[in-house]
Amino acid sequence: MLDNGRIHKAATIEYFVQDEPRLEFVFLPKYSPDLNPIEGLWKWLKSDVIHNVFDDKTYKIRTAVSRFIKRVYQNPMEAIDRLCINV
Repeated sequence: MLDNGRIHKAATIEYFVQDEPRLEFVFLPKYSPDLNPIEGLWKWLKSDVIHNVFDDKTYKIRTAVSRFIKRVYQNPMEAIDRLCINV
């Protein structure tokens, strides 16, 4: 399942899929972030890591993002609850 990003519809990708009969791309409807859980994760990350924060060094942002990712991996139920994923 893919969103409608330009890269997902590039000619090289379409050509590749034609040669792979086992693959089928299913595109989400346009403007449907509610159907793509990663959008909720990006929103959560932005609100927890970079909202109203100015870091003068990129390593500080990387460190904060790494801490966020570690938190998500260590607390998968928090992610499931936060992103409303039905399991």
